[in-house]
Amino acid sequence: MEIFETALGWLVAAAFLAGLVDAVVGGGGLIQIPALFAAQPGVAPATLFGTNKFASVFGTANAAWRYARRVEMPWRTILPAAIAAFALSYAGAAAVAWLPKDAVRPLILILLIFSAVYTLLKKDFGQLHRPAHSGRRELAYAVLLGGVIGFYDGFFGPGTGSFLIFLFIRFFGFDFLHASAGSKVVNVATNLAALAYFLPAGHIIAALAVGMAVANVAGSITGTWLALKHGSGFIRIVFLVVVGVLIVKFAWDTFAG
Repeated sequence: MEIFETALGWLVAAAFLAGLVDAVVGGGGLIQIPALFAAQPGVAPATLFGTNKFASVFGTANAAWRYARRVEMPWRTILPAAIAAFALSYAGAAAVAWLPKDAVRPLILILLIFSAVYTLLKKDFGQLHRPAHSGRRELAYAVLLGGVIGFYDGFFGPGTGSFLIFLFIRFFGFDFLHASAGSKVVNVATNLAALAYFLPAGHIIAALAVGMAVANVAGSITGTWLALKHGSGFIRIVFLVVVGVLIVKFAWDTFAG
């Protein structure tokens, strides 16, 4: 019991920090998943991933709701993207069987480096909210973006929120604040799709999942408040930090492995 309580305390703290970071720019999985594997080394990976998704979906949904109350949400873009992401995340999960993750790891590393360099060099990137599409073109781009991100999240996952923010800014003309808000809705969809597999299969540690979910929501409240208070400039800085951490992680996994 004492060991369980110690693990729960450690994971609750990790879930709070993950919820905070995820509410701003995504990337909470960088904190929460390693914490789960470190605290529960004897548990099957699928169960740890299911526990992570259960905790995350509540924090992400809370962040989406809080953004929607304060930011004019671009629903015509993000809802089709969310629906496509939900559908394609199943295809991404199925692709694991025939396409090894290690085969795409170098490509993800290159894309992360490109995102970081592009954001650094283009100083006005994501500073102004100027939606670039409308009508059928907006719908087509939204479905395409959501489908690609949904497939990636089902197949691999790390950095999904950060990729979403970059793509919303680059291809739809959003600023960092609106891109972060929109990414939460799409992330909720992909998390629900994952849970549709994990929960019926029993891949969850209920006691840990509930405690981490509460902490994740608390973190998301803090993160959303910071993002709304400080705006796009603050989100841009956190985005670059998180993408930098992702680059280091993927480089280590690619070359050290």
